[in-house]
Amino acid sequence: MTSTELTATATAKPLIPGPATPYQGDIARYWDGEARPVNLRLGDVDGLYHHHYGIGAVDHAALGDAEDSESEKKLIAELHRLESAQAELLLGHLGDIGRGDTLVDAGCGRGGSMVMAHQRFGAKVEGVTLSAKQADFANNRARELGIDDHVRAQVCNMLAMPFETGRAAASWNNESTMYVDLHDLFAEHSRVLEVGGRYVTITGCWNPRYGQPSKWVSQINAHFECNIHSRREYLRAMADNRLVPQAVIDLTPDTLPYWELRATSSLVTGIEEAFINSYKDGSFQYVLIAADRV
Repeated sequence: MTSTELTATATAKPLIPGPATPYQGDIARYWDGEARPVNLRLGDVDGLYHHHYGIGAVDHAALGDAEDSESEKKLIAELHRLESAQAELLLGHLGDIGRGDTLVDAGCGRGGSMVMAHQRFGAKVEGVTLSAKQADFANNRARELGIDDHVRAQVCNMLAMPFETGRAAASWNNESTMYVDLHDLFAEHSRVLEVGGRYVTITGCWNPRYGQPSKWVSQINAHFECNIHSRREYLRAMADNRLVPQAVIDLTPDTLPYWELRATSSLVTGIEEAFINSYKDGSFQYVLIAADRV
């Protein structure tokens, strides 16, 4: 089923809480209205709809000849492979997850990572998003796959998740931490995680060694209506909320091939230059941080 068919699927509408702040309302409206081909057409490749970027070397053999009538289709498939590889990397850092465990995807988007997590671990996966449109899409897709008893998206604030204390064996944010205060966010993850549970984030952050957020980082903030944090802020906020980093991995060299390939596609959004230049000048970094709840 394609993105268009999924969006059109009729569903019962749950009671949706109103935004807690005007900014949350702005973010909900932004993502309710978002329908970029770069997110939807990539998801149509295999039904996994992501809202993040990719990592890894480009398989140029898979791209074939640029004059091939199928070249654009192959390029889109390759971009999608790289973004799914990013999700696999994140899931691989969640630790030893059992079928009876509950996982939490904070800022779940259209649910691609939730589907992958359930397929990989057999666990129950709860997602939260401010966007009713995204939650509907994710839940429709779970029903289509027959996994809606294990995968569910809810409309709510990730700073006040509707889960009891200590419920989750693991939780994550995949490129969604730039929409919230990090201390508030990590306090909430610390609350919902069991002691010994694992938290993982993959995110872009500005590099304190550069001095201040660069003009490229400012452009990214304006484009996505977000507030990118520094790498230092992540580590400080984790330490203040009983999350002890076990791995901090700089993925910047691994994500550049994705951006350089995307910049040659028909799916450009105008923000590619800012990402490529900020990664190259060192003002912006793409990192994975895995931390245990103590």
